[in-house]
Amino acid sequence: MQVLKHPPSDWRALVLNADFRPLSYYPLSTRPWQDVVKAVFEGRVDVVSTYDVEIRSPSMTMRLPSVVSLKTYIDQNRPPAFTRYNVFLRDQFSCQYCGCRHDLTFDHVLPVSQGGKSTWTNIITACAPCNLRKGGKTPQQAQMALAKSPHRPTMYQLQELGRRFPPHYLHESWVDYLYWDTLLEP
Repeated sequence: MQVLKHPPSDWRALVLNADFRPLSYYPLSTRPWQDVVKAVFEGRVDVVSTYDVEIRSPSMTMRLPSVVSLKTYIDQNRPPAFTRYNVFLRDQFSCQYCGCRHDLTFDHVLPVSQGGKSTWTNIITACAPCNLRKGGKTPQQAQMALAKSPHRPTMYQLQELGRRFPPHYLHESWVDYLYWDTLLEP
């Protein structure tokens, strides 16, 4: 991971919850500068840090925010949404049959043809070759072992898992608010 001294090319800002923790680690909770400036004027966020670049209108000048915090706390203890992305994150972006990290798909543990539903406890991440090999069978019928049983994660579990996938870059003004072990390396 690279810590940038210059702002990212799209001037994104890190968005923190009211307790100064990121809303998410993976993907990192950043927003385009246009959305952040609008949120500042609507009074929804406080500017914590800025870039050395100004934007101007006929009536005002403002430095572009690099870090903002929400004025209203968003509870992180809510149940996570059931999405493809969150299932992949729960399963650490790896096939639950062979461990492969490429060509990932959803797989119904109990196939739809046998009454399976699309729920946290019946969907796992599988690579396309394993999903094709398993077909319309259960893992037991296909003689394929699951690395771990599917479960509904908490938001805290997804946040912790997201910290295992740091972005390719961070702006130096963001570093004090992010907690990855790789940031501590020399």
